[in-house]
Amino acid sequence: MRPYDFTRPGSVRGALAEAHAGSAYLAGGTTLVDLMKLEVLAPSRVVDINRLPFDGITVDSDGLHIGALERMSDVAADQAVRTGFPMISQALELSASPQLRNMASMGGNLLQRTRCSYFRDLTTPCNKRTPGSGCAALTGHNRMHAVLGTSEACVATHPSDVAVALVALDARVHLEGRDGDRTVALADFYRLPGQTPQVENDLRPGELITGLTVPPLPWASRSLYLKIRDRQSYEFALTSVAVALDLDGARIRGARVAAGGVGTRPWRLGAVEQALVGRTATPDTYEAVVASVAEDARTLPHNVFKPALLRRTLVRALVTLGGRS
Repeated sequence: MRPYDFTRPGSVRGALAEAHAGSAYLAGGTTLVDLMKLEVLAPSRVVDINRLPFDGITVDSDGLHIGALERMSDVAADQAVRTGFPMISQALELSASPQLRNMASMGGNLLQRTRCSYFRDLTTPCNKRTPGSGCAALTGHNRMHAVLGTSEACVATHPSDVAVALVALDARVHLEGRDGDRTVALADFYRLPGQTPQVENDLRPGELITGLTVPPLPWASRSLYLKIRDRQSYEFALTSVAVALDLDGARIRGARVAAGGVGTRPWRLGAVEQALVGRTATPDTYEAVVASVAEDARTLPHNVFKPALLRRTLVRALVTLGGRS
């Protein structure tokens, strides 16, 4: 780890004033410190924002509000989240380890960097780390990599579990910078890699995530997050799905569906949502609806199984929520 200056401002204005080229904001540090140790990131100044007033978990007529500095474990344990938006709690509890969830902030989770091993290996080319150097994953070991939203410049999978659930629920992220406040739909916040994979999101220089809002959705109480992985703890998703269903008896009135582990950003499956509406909640319906999911996937030599696994994951989640009647 290289030497750096450390500061801990007590106000938002003070934190924004510390932002300059070479600065990095520190919340839980569970990604930043790892990458600093590897010298993948080498900020000249680290700005600790933990004294800022970006906390709180509340519910009102506008929905669920979560402060950016709330810890993942606290959000997962909150009763309003567990009962009203179980897919959020489940996504958080299936992330990382208990120790990391106790440290990691919600804002930091949304901004975490990819877990692509080539991004973290300074001896290999990576366009995210060094634009224009190439993508070693294209011809390397790419079993965990994305099959949706990829480009010739990058095939790294988006790492966040809870972002998948939040995208399915139309969450909005609140941002503050020197030019003022703004709110962005989380689905629009993340960018596809294209030819500029080093630009991962719409966060502007010096800007801070202050919180997020999940709009009201009464039937989000019937939701789940299903994560398929090589082992049952501390492992990233091969595939994952966040699903919510609105049922009138056996008839599906509404659906929210997003996928993780397969895309370069959380992947909303709008066609699946539309196809489910008006159908009967049966396994035959689910099989028919997901049959064409990821048919346009761009697979690599080691991850050709992902489209089929995603479809099986979707059917399992739908059966779990909607039953077999």
